[in-house]
Amino acid sequence: MGKENCTTVAEFILLGLSDVPELRVSLFLLFLLIYGVTLLANLGMIALIQVSSRLHTPMYFFLNHLSFVDFCHSSIIVPKMLANIFNKDKAISFLGCMVQFYLFCTCGVTEVFLLAVKAYDCFVAICNPLLYMVTMSQKLHVELTSCCYFCGTVCSLIHLCLALRIPFYRSNVINHFFCDLPSLLSLACSDVTVNEALLFLVATLNESVTIVIILTSYLLILTTILKMRSVESRHKVFSTCASHLTAITVFHGTIFSVYCRLSSGNRGDVDKVATVFYTIVIPMLNHLIYSMRNKDVNKALRKVMGSKIPS
Repeated sequence: MGKENCTTVAEFILLGLSDVPELRVSLFLLFLLIYGVTLLANLGMIALIQVSSRLHTPMYFFLNHLSFVDFCHSSIIVPKMLANIFNKDKAISFLGCMVQFYLFCTCGVTEVFLLAVKAYDCFVAICNPLLYMVTMSQKLHVELTSCCYFCGTVCSLIHLCLALRIPFYRSNVINHFFCDLPSLLSLACSDVTVNEALLFLVATLNESVTIVIILTSYLLILTTILKMRSVESRHKVFSTCASHLTAITVFHGTIFSVYCRLSSGNRGDVDKVATVFYTIVIPMLNHLIYSMRNKDVNKALRKVMGSKIPS
């Protein structure tokens, strides 16, 4: 690409999910519904954990922060995406684009580590229930959560600083519904080999470390489940862990497909569909998977509402 086709940009144009006019209303209503459920579910869970003393335990401390990150993760992306479905001007300023990417990346990496911490917490609760409160002390669960946020912040700053050093772009049109790093790198005129390599290495390292923690925790949980004498207890724990693993598999699978590859070339609709899952769908499902079938949550909700709510 010749230098005459490269220029600095003051704003980017987000093409969105689809350019088919007939799909606009359907897409808007669908994602508005998902976003509404995500907001109500996660903010409701945060409020319930805060007001119910029954839920002031490490397990719900982690769930509280997972709900907060899911709320932020979705809110960074969805409102702008919904507005752009009907807007003719789909522009976002250069600064706004970088801020959106930074916040999105921070929440994404933080959630990756929070899911690993929750898997470890689940392992301690099931395999060592008598020592749970001793093992998961207040100091430890605060340190683990702080570490998750720290990792998210550091990884995002590294990518942001390198992205800000890109001087010229061949186009300001991003074939995506938000400012994602692979999409930005695919438009760069300068050599972005370092950016691509670092994106691949950081994403792969984060994924590898957290998946090892998750798989080890659930393998030990499975061993404990098989030793249970009660068939009912075994089925209950297995069902809960299976739902957790389903959400984790979808979340990590989509991240792998988008970020754990050496080339930053935009694959268009493939990346869009994969990104929809971990930015919009998973933040809604996490609440349903981790809390709706939980007896403590249901009891706390009935107590707060002051009426009988079916479990």
